[in-house]
Amino acid sequence: MYAQLYVYDVLHPPDTELLSTKELAAWRGFLRVHAALTRELDAELAAAHGLPLSSFEVLLILQRAPGGEMRMSELADSVLLSRSGLTRLVDRLVGAGLLERRQCEDDARGYNAAITSAGRRAFREARTTHLTGVRERFLRHLSDDELAQLAGVWERLAPDA
Repeated sequence: MYAQLYVYDVLHPPDTELLSTKELAAWRGFLRVHAALTRELDAELAAAHGLPLSSFEVLLILQRAPGGEMRMSELADSVLLSRSGLTRLVDRLVGAGLLERRQCEDDARGYNAAITSAGRRAFREARTTHLTGVRERFLRHLSDDELAQLAGVWERLAPDA
């Protein structure tokens, strides 16, 4: 799709300057690699543990949170999901016994998502698979200097992430 938009822009130039060949290669490369890695890591976790990458990410965030729980709105911001998308995902994880909902102590209308002991166990079991996949598919292809450069780039682009 992106290539089609680029071709359209060449034939019908927009008011803004087109991306250079180098800029386009960097941008498209980032998008393609991210999509491929995410798809492969998701499939691997689902096959080995019945746990999609989005669920693994929620468990990761909650197992690191103080007391293993977090307000739903904060969790949604952390996993980059809409609130409705997170609600559906949390509902599935609650149904699987990996999370529970707890009413906020300081806000009777708000809820926290809390990881259960089964959720911690599922996270620990899936963590090795995930980290092995990250190392095999991404990290092993980069030198220590390249990893440091990428870490600096990501920090510059998203300093609050």
